[in-house]
Amino acid sequence: MAQILVIDDEPKIVSFVSRALTGDGFAVDSAADGVRGLALAVRERYDLVVLDLLLPGLHGVGVLHKLMSRRPRQQVIVLSAVSELEAKVRCLDLGAADYLTKPFALAELLARVRSRLRHHAPATTQEHLRAGRLALDLRRQSVEDAGRPVPLTNREFLLLEHLARNAGTACTRDELLAGVWGYDFDPGTNVVDVYVRRLRSKLGADAVETVRNVGYAIPAA
Repeated sequence: MAQILVIDDEPKIVSFVSRALTGDGFAVDSAADGVRGLALAVRERYDLVVLDLLLPGLHGVGVLHKLMSRRPRQQVIVLSAVSELEAKVRCLDLGAADYLTKPFALAELLARVRSRLRHHAPATTQEHLRAGRLALDLRRQSVEDAGRPVPLTNREFLLLEHLARNAGTACTRDELLAGVWGYDFDPGTNVVDVYVRRLRSKLGADAVETVRNVGYAIPAA
């Protein structure tokens, strides 16, 4: 049974969402403020967190930032009345898997929860990965380029990890969107290309190759 944490300060929303998730077969905990929610999310092991932004104690963006720094693979769906594009982009850049605005359709929320959990692969026991001159520490989410430490954001590392696991093979944009961002469809964004450019700026232009009409790859050796 998947474990889900709902962090929201609106009792009616918490009750509504919790009952629906429980009815869908999930185990649900809840927290009414950002400080308590973050403490629970860090202490326990949740398969998914449903996170409001306008929280007392600690704003949802702060919760997301601190949580992803501690648990980079945590699946988070932001559920908020904040509908501005800037807020959505910021949350997705910080590592949120999805963003749904209030008011929302319960059926859509449940569908997105199920989608995120389908894409959430079990944690690997492998701790290190090598691809050419790159050495990845999967536990610490750190990378060295020919022995030189290179700081990467959470999403940059996950993209590099996906490419490294398939070193020598071209990965399509759709594959990367599904594997790194958890999208079942192409949302019409160039986010993959943007993050590839970020990796190249930090690791060198030759670190990630463009495979024409296919996607991207990193050398196996």
